[in-house]
Amino acid sequence: MLAPELKGKINKLWDKFWAGGLANPLTAIEQISYLIFLKRLEDIDNHEKKRVEAKGEKYKSIFEGREDCRWSHWKYQNAEQMILHVRDKVFPFLKSIQKGNDGEFSKQMRDAIFLIPKPSLLQEAVSIIDELNITARNQDTQGDIYEYLLSELNQAGKAGQFRTPRHIIRMMVELVNPQLGEKVCDPACGTAGFLVNSYQHILKVNTTKDLIKYDDEGVPTNLIGDKIADKKHWDLLRMHTFYGYDFDGTMARIASMNMILHGIEHPNIRRFDTLSKAFEHKADYDVILANPPFTGSIDAGDVHDNFKVGTTKTELLFLELFYNLLNIGGRCAVIVPNGVLFGSSNAHIQIRKLLMEKSQMEAVISMPSGVFKPYSGVGTAVLVFTKGGKTSNVWFYDMKSDGFSLDDKRDFIDGKGDIPDIVEKYKTRSSGANCIIVPFEDIKNNDYNLSISRYREVEYEHIIYDNPKDIIDGVLKKEEEIGKELNELKRLI
Repeated sequence: MLAPELKGKINKLWDKFWAGGLANPLTAIEQISYLIFLKRLEDIDNHEKKRVEAKGEKYKSIFEGREDCRWSHWKYQNAEQMILHVRDKVFPFLKSIQKGNDGEFSKQMRDAIFLIPKPSLLQEAVSIIDELNITARNQDTQGDIYEYLLSELNQAGKAGQFRTPRHIIRMMVELVNPQLGEKVCDPACGTAGFLVNSYQHILKVNTTKDLIKYDDEGVPTNLIGDKIADKKHWDLLRMHTFYGYDFDGTMARIASMNMILHGIEHPNIRRFDTLSKAFEHKADYDVILANPPFTGSIDAGDVHDNFKVGTTKTELLFLELFYNLLNIGGRCAVIVPNGVLFGSSNAHIQIRKLLMEKSQMEAVISMPSGVFKPYSGVGTAVLVFTKGGKTSNVWFYDMKSDGFSLDDKRDFIDGKGDIPDIVEKYKTRSSGANCIIVPFEDIKNNDYNLSISRYREVEYEHIIYDNPKDIIDGVLKKEEEIGKELNELKRLI
């Protein structure tokens, strides 16, 4: 959640884009993302130069031979000079950057178009982004800007383009606990929030506890990964650990930039419709984290032949896809609409049966309907499962609070709510006030229904009532007292 000071500047930035003729929200967000990326690219380059030279090594800058493309070189130009320089020199440089395995980033950037039409708009946007001081904030500010712009415009529900709240992402990452050496995938990655947070989780696990700091919302920072000593392990982490797919080219570009800005030098982000026939269903990942599109459907002719669940509903197809993409023993945490938990169609029952009889359904965490406001009020849950084996018991948790108000404002309360309790109890599968353990057979006998309300015992409060004769005597006595008071009042009149 953004501070009021940041919100004010972002509102100002959006107002400038709106007035400047860029009224399409995703177009505006993409152009803003390019500028943020260019600003951060120089900041990161300067930081890397100091780090490498401190070790007595020679550093090769990404701007070598293109010093005029540095943010600091052109940000003070007058408006007319700036727009020509950015359009004709800086933007071609941006599109030529070789990031990602097989040059995937530069392939994505080929479709990027510089669309800021007015010199004054570019100059004002550069000034505001400079004021945001993104580098010093140690947070996923690009993603927060994206999220906040969509929340202000109320466009997210229609476009299906909104970020999962970061504290929910962190909870899910904690539950599946990705480790160094494992391959992590999000087949519907959006801005790559799950991948970025998985990277930060692995860094946290490999950072000396005394070095870790926490911001005002309890988010860990200064995750330097000092326990990762081997360069081969760093290369593995930054080049061959994180994989994301999105059918929207704009989202794929934003995701790639977001990952690069967070230190994942070679983002394996590809534009792909992972439900289509063209996508390969290969069991290749150890961890899958996702919040796939809800309530969508795909043309029956486009559905991949590997899908066995007879449906075109995307929320069900994605679940089977995740199962197909996991290695045996691989873990998945995914957000689903509540209908997936108790839907009575053959496809609903079939997918739940698959995840319980061919996998170990570890947990079902029901979340309050306000978690995705103001975008959507739909009720959701997190499913956690491990591929292989068979379910014996399922751990259910009924989350009452996520640490923010559950109205459209989503005001900060403590930023945690039940989340620390969920993470702690999940480790031992403890039962308690908000959580229960249900045997597989009970769930199977209920058409594999995964709604906690089906299994929670209704507690009846034992109330001891007074004897009816005593109640009648009490009423008569009270009437007698009232009669005496009325007679006394009549006498005084």
